[in-house]
Amino acid sequence: MNLLTDLFLTFAKIGAFTFGGGYAMISFIEDICVKKKKWITHEEMMNITIIAESTPGPVAVNCSTFVGYKQAGIKGALSATLGMVLPSFVIIFIISLFLNNFLENEIVAKAFKGIKIAVGILILSVGINMIRKMKKNRLSLSIMSISCIAMLIINIFSVNFSSVVLMLMAGIASLIIFSVSGKIKEENK
Repeated sequence: MNLLTDLFLTFAKIGAFTFGGGYAMISFIEDICVKKKKWITHEEMMNITIIAESTPGPVAVNCSTFVGYKQAGIKGALSATLGMVLPSFVIIFIISLFLNNFLENEIVAKAFKGIKIAVGILILSVGINMIRKMKKNRLSLSIMSISCIAMLIINIFSVNFSSVVLMLMAGIASLIIFSVSGKIKEENK
């Protein structure tokens, strides 16, 4: 099969059959792109996820764009991105034509309640897998713990504080600490 077609169909399948948005799709992207197709390594997937979360746009779209670019350049990025976006667009477009009737259907309403639970579990699973596979040292564990505690406090007390700002603060803290520790190691040589 042509690589561009393979990229399109792979990401179209992920985009069409994954509910819950980008975070829920990450585990499927990793399963297919890292384990089955071996297009990227697990380390690259971790890095892509972090970068995709920090850049504008949906996480899953940013991940698919990177994988496509790595495999086939600009054409690959376009093919993978289109594959990720097109199924959702078509589904949402069709639903919007019948939205009022669609949401009033009791079966659909109950299905969405179940889907919400499944999406939460998928996102939790991705987080646990990333924590399990990350390189652990005191600094990374400290930053992760402080960020998790801060997010819990923000959510429990309904503080109006952006999680993006918290991620940027954690990133800046890591950059400063790693820069300082790198300079100290250089001076000790």
